[in-house]
Amino acid sequence: MDIATGPLVERIARVLAGERLSANGHGDQESAGGAVDAAWPDYRDAAIAVLHTLRAPSAAMAAAGDPAVWERMVLAALKEAQPAEV
Repeated sequence: MDIATGPLVERIARVLAGERLSANGHGDQESAGGAVDAAWPDYRDAAIAVLHTLRAPSAAMAAAGDPAVWERMVLAALKEAQPAEV
């Protein structure tokens, strides 16, 4: 199984930014990597909203695995997204 190296919120925010900016999505930039690097923080709140939605698995997802584990994993991603306490 592959394990991602970056926080899930950042990865989702980058996908959302890429979808908006890249010609491969709904944007007009042929090479949007730099723009995505600059813009993904603007999509952070949307990414957190996506994670809140994903917290509860669908019936098909629950049938495929353990819903409690799924919820704990999504909650861990949300906790990871919180600012570090000083």
